[in-house]
Amino acid sequence: MNVVEIARLAAAAAEEKKARNVTILDIRGLSVFADYFVICEGNSQTQVQAIATEIRDKVEEAGITLKGMEGFQEARWVLIDLGDVVVHVFHKDEREFYGLERLWGDAPQVNAI
Repeated sequence: MNVVEIARLAAAAAEEKKARNVTILDIRGLSVFADYFVICEGNSQTQVQAIATEIRDKVEEAGITLKGMEGFQEARWVLIDLGDVVVHVFHKDEREFYGLERLWGDAPQVNAI
């Protein structure tokens, strides 16, 4: 599975748990630590945890190594490190506050399909 397919797998897993505003950003050439960001949000801490768990389960089923997960207990901003793909699962309030899409405004969006 190539890197963009991993990003799309994570996005699809998020959508299965009804994540809102799922976005994939191509940050190649803009960052040295990842090639793609997957950004999404949930309406509650419980939903954020469900989204993060679904992503973790789907990537592990696909044989992809999960390098780390941070912020799961607080469920305000869960960061899932898949190597060249970094997934950000936000609580809706934090997503608006941090505005990663604005910070990475030069990054083109990738179609999730």
